[in-house]
Amino acid sequence: MSTKSKAKPCEWRSQATALAEFAEFAGKTESAGQIKPLHWYVACRLVLEGGFHPDDIMPRPPFRVEERPGRAPVLHFDPALGRGGERTVLGGLKTKQVDVVVTRNGLGPMLAVSCKGVTKAFRNLTNRMEETIGECTNLHITYPALVLGYLVVLRANRLAEMALDDAAEAVEALEDAAEGTKTLAANDIAMTEGGEPIAGIVRFHNALRELVGRRGIRNDVSRYEAIGFGLVEVEAEGRSSLLSSFPMEDSPLRLSGFFDTLYARYDERFVVSAPDLAKMTRRLEWDPASPGLALEGLDFPVRTSD
Repeated sequence: MSTKSKAKPCEWRSQATALAEFAEFAGKTESAGQIKPLHWYVACRLVLEGGFHPDDIMPRPPFRVEERPGRAPVLHFDPALGRGGERTVLGGLKTKQVDVVVTRNGLGPMLAVSCKGVTKAFRNLTNRMEETIGECTNLHITYPALVLGYLVVLRANRLAEMALDDAAEAVEALEDAAEGTKTLAANDIAMTEGGEPIAGIVRFHNALRELVGRRGIRNDVSRYEAIGFGLVEVEAEGRSSLLSSFPMEDSPLRLSGFFDTLYARYDERFVVSAPDLAKMTRRLEWDPASPGLALEGLDFPVRTSD
């Protein structure tokens, strides 16, 4: 495995700030500026909540661990230690750059999260399924024990965001526009006038449901251990927050359960099923007085020795 070195260093991001940067990003998506904060959020959360050592994570989160034999380690926030980039992982079909990877010397990649952010062209979402399935299969062929997550967020673009007085006026403007512009603008709308996601997004969600739930290393390699799916509000009211009405409460793709599922699968494979390795693989519990746990905007639970 190799790493990509020349990249902006990983910074502290909460879920709220990462989603805000995604929702408000106005640059070119080719720069990945809209999704990098989500990578950093995942990496930071794997330390704070997951109990993974920052040295084992790529991109490396901005934290330092103070080891204390016989006592819970102390976590410090240290921006100078943040490192950027993605890890290149050997797949069964080809090498793959993966957004966030937890690796241990002698064991290889143990947990990884691939992040996707979609800002427009929602009617083309199903075209991404081949890529999504292929990435999962490729990595699991070489590393069947790898706990793999897929985190995808979409902008909840609405017709009203076209800076027009009402939906009827917006439709009229679309009809008067050049054909190419009309198609692009209509394709960028994520929500219907009734406040529901468009059919293409619902189909994409339903297709992803069929790809999640891999429990054991002998199970289907084309399934992810966990998938998180969310629509990010871009209107003034509720801006940068997750749409609460979709996915539905019973969906296995709701972001609220994404990280817990990753941790559960990791513990089953690398701790419970491998007791001889548990001393090395067991997730850390931080001293509750750690200064690195007192971060501004922290909006998820932390893992402590209490």
